Amino acid sequence: MAEDTTGTAISYPIGTLIDIAKEIVAMRKATGLTQAEFALRAGVGLRFIRELEHGKPTVRLDKVNQVLSLLGCELGVRMKP
Repeated sequence: MAEDTTGTAISYPIGTLIDIAKEIVAMRKATGLTQAEFALRAGVGLRFIRELEHGKPTVRLDKVNQVLSLLGCELGVRMKP
């Protein structure tokens, strides 16, 4: 997970894959990488990145985690308050 300046994990509420896609697009663009460069560095195909960034509902979770790992993030599950 991303951390703030104090080292505390930052979490984002995710309701749909579109929510994840929006975060990934924003983080990728902040790195200055193109989709092709991002795919190469993450070890996934360009087609996967395009599908992920468009919110395709059937993307593979292991590949999503691979992409998030490059960004210093991970998916998690937590109990509702």
